[in-house]
Amino acid sequence: MIGWALLLLLPRQRHARLVATVAIPLTLATVYLVLILQHFGSSDGGFGSLADVTRLLSHPALLLAGWIHYLAFDLFIGAWEVRDAQRHSIPHVMVAPCLVLTFLFGPIGLLCYWALRTWRTRHVDLS
Repeated sequence: MIGWALLLLLPRQRHARLVATVAIPLTLATVYLVLILQHFGSSDGGFGSLADVTRLLSHPALLLAGWIHYLAFDLFIGAWEVRDAQRHSIPHVMVAPCLVLTFLFGPIGLLCYWALRTWRTRHVDLS
């Protein structure tokens, strides 16, 4: 939550951005790595089918790893949205709802930001 609060409330403050875009995602990634190294072989699940994923995530430590995976990537995407919006001079007040959606629903927030960015810049920019 701290990272999201920093992105929402202090998007231009350098130290806040450093914490939200680097420190927190990399800390989460490290915890994820430790959980995967310790527990990945302890489940008969996998990624081959929905049933395999269900079995994989029935293990509490791997479910926690999955949650951390979402937390890290969603925050990383939210931080990119803030940086990208600043590069394209998109007002933060317009980006904030996209950040909330990214926090709550991941890809829906990214889709919202992409639509906002395309509308504000009047073109699809892949850079």
